[in-house]
Amino acid sequence: MNIPANLKYTKDHEWVLVDGDVATVGITDFAQKELGDIVYVEVETLDQTLDKDEVFGTVEAVKTVSDLFLPLSGEIIEFNDSLESDPEKVNSDPYGDGWMVKVKISDDSQIETLLSSEEYKALIGA
Repeated sequence: MNIPANLKYTKDHEWVLVDGDVATVGITDFAQKELGDIVYVEVETLDQTLDKDEVFGTVEAVKTVSDLFLPLSGEIIEFNDSLESDPEKVNSDPYGDGWMVKVKISDDSQIETLLSSEEYKALIGA
């Protein structure tokens, strides 16, 4: 299972790459394997400011629909438009081309609440 050490993680199986005051967010390799084939990603919160743990979108797989929870408070400044026509990128490259949103972080102290790769591995039993 791929769990890059340079990323932060949530208990809801999202990954976060912090670059200055912008965080790129997606779902983990573990999450996409649990969901199965991703057929649709919906994010209707572009340009909205949300609090940590608020739902920012949904991901639909063949068998289920799951909410996506924002790992850090901030404004959704970008959505990965390529997922509209190619949602399976979440399965094939969850940490690369399968990223979902970029967030302008409003409270960088929340970064400390995220899990390290080692803590996430322990959470999922990897």
